[in-house]
Amino acid sequence: MDPPSEPSAKGHTRNRSAVKATRPRSSTKGPLDADEVSLNSPLSPQSQLSPQASQRNSLGPGPKSPGPSSPMPRSTTHSPAPPPKRAPKPKDFSFLLRPENYHPLNALNLPPAFRTSTGPEQLSPDTPIAELLSRGYFRAAAISATQILTSTSSTQPAIDPHDSARIFSLLYTRLACLTLIDATPIAAQEVKILEDLNSPFYLDDTTKEHLVPWDLRVLNVRLQAIGFGDPRRSIMAYYDLARDARSQLASSISRHDNSARELWKDRLAELGIKVAGALVEMDDLAGARVHLAGLGEKGRMSMARALLWLHLGDVDAARECVVAEDEDGVKEKVVLALCDMADGEYERALDRWLDLREESDDEMVGVNTAVCLLYVGRMQEGRELLEGLVDAGRSSRTLLFNLTTMYELCTEKARNLKMKLADKVAAMGKTPNGWERTNADFKL
Repeated sequence: MDPPSEPSAKGHTRNRSAVKATRPRSSTKGPLDADEVSLNSPLSPQSQLSPQASQRNSLGPGPKSPGPSSPMPRSTTHSPAPPPKRAPKPKDFSFLLRPENYHPLNALNLPPAFRTSTGPEQLSPDTPIAELLSRGYFRAAAISATQILTSTSSTQPAIDPHDSARIFSLLYTRLACLTLIDATPIAAQEVKILEDLNSPFYLDDTTKEHLVPWDLRVLNVRLQAIGFGDPRRSIMAYYDLARDARSQLASSISRHDNSARELWKDRLAELGIKVAGALVEMDDLAGARVHLAGLGEKGRMSMARALLWLHLGDVDAARECVVAEDEDGVKEKVVLALCDMADGEYERALDRWLDLREESDDEMVGVNTAVCLLYVGRMQEGRELLEGLVDAGRSSRTLLFNLTTMYELCTEKARNLKMKLADKVAAMGKTPNGWERTNADFKL
């Protein structure tokens, strides 16, 4: 007999196929590829079936879920058309038209001769604001702007609260006129109603342009710093405006708009000077020096820079601002004369001012000439020079202050001379530089 076959020591085994079926590797696809999802991908329809569903599909001839070979029938219904775009609603600025936003203006700080808002002229209540401004009646213009804003004018219709251009133009007139009549504290309180001009509320919804005029935005910075008692906020606000100005400058350059380019360059230069002035008001003289020294384009705002350097006590830097800059040399002569006065060289400064008076009939030149005459001991000549300027129709605050100072130094009856001077200036009437003067201008 044949011996029984021995059982295998390894027990039951599974036969392995000798050759393993392989397929070429599919290329990988990224998330931005537009090809269909692979069947072996976890995102394929079959891989998302539940185990019970896959079992049903493999057992019977029942209804099968459509696979990749039999696409789902598309719906015959069409997607609804997108709704038409609605025009943006105009901004509502009615909060700027409330009467309680604006303060009454009293005349207690004015000499008696100036306590009529239009001086010797009897203007009608419906006189346009532009005419009031051209005649120098800034108090009357401020009052008229407020009456139009609050719809309390008897000759003007109610203003549209959506007319942003007119509202901001009137508001700028009001605030600017208040500063020109020495009512800056009132303007600093009234400007608070604007709050944050960097808010998107003040941007046009369509063009994204700022609705507030540039001049009002610049004036708003200093007034809000005064009103809130925080001078540092003016520095930040000026830099915000500078960022916007640089953006507009770049846009004008790309459009090859030369006039707009020069406009925004000038505005940038002006903002640089205003930052230096704000630093001086904060008593940060060291910061003002560093800032002024870092400003580029020496040709722009040179006089303002020179005056700031003089205020800081750096006479040499003031001279460098205007040396060999202008063709006629007037700016250079003026700054050099001021530098001589700052150094105490009044005789040399007087010679410079006398030379300038032969070239120019400017009031500023005459006033500085009179001041130099005072310091060199020729006070009577200085007084006569200033009185001659008043007789010629000049009436700046600097002129009046220096002339009343001369009166105080010349006689003990200076008050009578000051009152007569106030009456004479008030009788002059209209002037584009502003008719109204306060008691402080005459040292009353």
